[in-house]
Amino acid sequence: MSWQPLSQDTFQLGESPFWHPQEQQLYWVDIPGKALLRANVYMGTVQRWDMPSEPGCIAPAAKGGLVIALRHGVFRAREWGGALEPIATLPYDTATVRANDGKCDALGRFWVGTIDEPKAGRVAALFSIDCRRGPPEVVQHAGGALTGNGLAWSPDNQTIYWSDTPNHVVYAWDYDLETNTLDEQRTYQQCAPKPAGWTFETTAYAGRPDGAAVDVEGNYYAAMFEGRRICKFAPDGTLLAEIPVPAQCPTMPCFGGEDLKTLYVTTARHGRSAAELETMPLSGAVFSMRVDVPGLPVNFFVD
Repeated sequence: MSWQPLSQDTFQLGESPFWHPQEQQLYWVDIPGKALLRANVYMGTVQRWDMPSEPGCIAPAAKGGLVIALRHGVFRAREWGGALEPIATLPYDTATVRANDGKCDALGRFWVGTIDEPKAGRVAALFSIDCRRGPPEVVQHAGGALTGNGLAWSPDNQTIYWSDTPNHVVYAWDYDLETNTLDEQRTYQQCAPKPAGWTFETTAYAGRPDGAAVDVEGNYYAAMFEGRRICKFAPDGTLLAEIPVPAQCPTMPCFGGEDLKTLYVTTARHGRSAAELETMPLSGAVFSMRVDVPGLPVNFFVD
């Protein structure tokens, strides 16, 4: 298994990648860079679209274009580079909280997790925005977190996953897709904490769970921030594999390509030391590799 960089371009903190099956392009965001990116992976060309505030996550829309969660609200863009039409604002203080990891469920609701930037109040939460029947219906499903991440569903949509990165935990709930309700919260993964005095040269830290993706067998792939790896967990939580990544801080995987057997991962270079970046100069790039088991396709936003 060998990773290849999508291009030689690097970004501050890549997140929210998805493969657009009709366009055959890869999309993602650069959060501190305040930009959306998309790439023709066959040509290695990348397009950039600057945003007015930090984009946490994006998803394709069934009627074309994108749904975008920015720090200051959720917006609809009918085409790349087009006008940003406001959809909803989420109930948080934008001075200290912003949108983070998210994606759509199988019925087209847009889910957005948030991040408590001061890491003080545990006010990060998980919301869904349903625009299928007129005015948006915003529901909060979980809270009490520092950094909402790792959102994913099982192939049968009966389990939902969500992680709190600084607390090194991934939760799971039973999920009812039709009623949009969560039940029976449990700890799916509790990862070991970061050792005191850790530096990137040491290998005693497996990282903390960031963004995630699920394959057709229900395995959960967690990008382990600062762990230089993706961990592949079985539905029962068993660790099946650790896939080394050529950057210290992988942020989120997704599956793409025509057969959904290409695993992509975004990475970060924002805030990393000069020594780390000298050792891993492509930190912040997007990487890909071929895998044996295909992933689940992206879900589209419905409005």
